[in-house]
Parts: sequence; C-alpha cells; structure tokens
Amino acid sequence: MKKKDVQKIIKDTFSNYKEEPDQLSESYVASIKSFSLPTERMSKKTKSMLLKDYESHVDAFNKISAMLDTSNRESSNSDYSGYRSLKIDEIYNMNSIYMTELYLSNISDLTSEILMESLSFMKLERDFGTFENWQRDFIACGMSARSGYVVTAFSTYLQRYVNFFTDSTNSNVPIGTYPTIVLRVDEISYDKDYANNKKAYIYNMMKELNWDIIEQRFNKSEKIAKSIR
Repeated sequence: MKKKDVQKIIKDTFSNYKEEPDQLSESYVASIKSFSLPTERMSKKTKSMLLKDYESHVDAFNKISAMLDTSNRESSNSDYSGYRSLKIDEIYNMNSIYMTELYLSNISDLTSEILMESLSFMKLERDFGTFENWQRDFIACGMSARSGYVVTAFSTYLQRYVNFFTDSTNSNVPIGTYPTIVLRVDEISYDKDYANNKKAYIYNMMKELNWDIIEQRFNKSEKIAKSIR
C-alpha cells in the first residue's frame, strides 16, 4: 500500500469519527464449529456441558459486537463506562471461544502418537531439555491453574516455546504468543468424570492429544518465528 493511501485512510477514519463518534463499525461474527469427541475418557454429559458453554460464549460475543457498534465512546475514560464494560466482556468471550476451539480440536485422538522426528517433538525437546520435561512442566502448570487453561505457546518475545496457565481467559495471557497445545482445566472439564481429581483428568487428556493438529500449529508458529527474526 502506498504512503498516500495510508494517510488517506487515517484522515477518513478520523473524519468519520468526528462526525459520528457513536457509529464506528466494530461488528464481528463468530460461528459455532462442530467437533468430533470420540473419547471415552470424558462422559457425554461433560461433552455436552462444554459444547453448551462454548455456544454461549459465541452468542455473547456476537451480541457484544453488535452493541459496540452503537456504544458511546465519549465516556470511555470512566472506570464505570458502558464502553469499558463491553470491551472487557468482548475480550473475555473472544478468548473463551478461541481457547475452547483449540482445546476441543487437540484432544480426543484415540490413536494419539507423537513421532520423534516431528517438528513438535523436536521443538519441545529443544526448549524444555527433554520431551518429558515439557510434560512435567505442562502438568505442573495445569495443576497450578485455579481455572481456565494450560497452554504451550510460541513466544515471539522469547523466541521459544513456553508453558503458561490462565486463571481466566482474559487474565494472565502473555502478549505475543501463538498457542500450539491447549487443555481446559477448570472444574466443568473434570469434576463430573474425575470426582474433582484434576491430575487424573490432565493425565487422561494428554494420553489422547491430537498430535496431527498440534503439528500443524507448530508449523504455523515456526513461520511466525521466521517472519520476525
């Protein structure tokens, strides 16, 4: 894009803002995706609860997006403004949708297997010393989380893969990370099936990680890594 084109876009954007400050377009539309969950390590009831929770976040996100279109941005400096509240809820629901989709996509592989020559294995071994070290640290993060998710992600800042947990989908999320392995670890995901034994749940889900899906994510994260070096 030419420099003058960029300047024109900026000028037009601010011109529109001055004329109609409440009419900036911010609508997004999230669509519900379907997931195959053949695992028997999770009950039908839990699967149903997870899917309903996912659908509720999609619905909430779309409603919030529409509300933001007509939100009064002039009062955005207030700690109690409606705009502030909507933006907080927007990120919470957007992250919940994204993390749930990553989670449901990378579990429930009945023939789960990771190959030593795979990119995911080699990168985890490189950055954690051994694959077993990654497993131990991933489990430790999962056990440390009060709710939310445990994630293995590529950090664009550190230029390596790291594990972290979120106590909520809109808190404790490192900036500049690309998720590759995601496991939900709040009570809704394990309470009914594992009698509140989170560790047993984490172990069982890790036994059925879909390494084909995870490998695709590692390939994408490596492209990101190359683009910023």
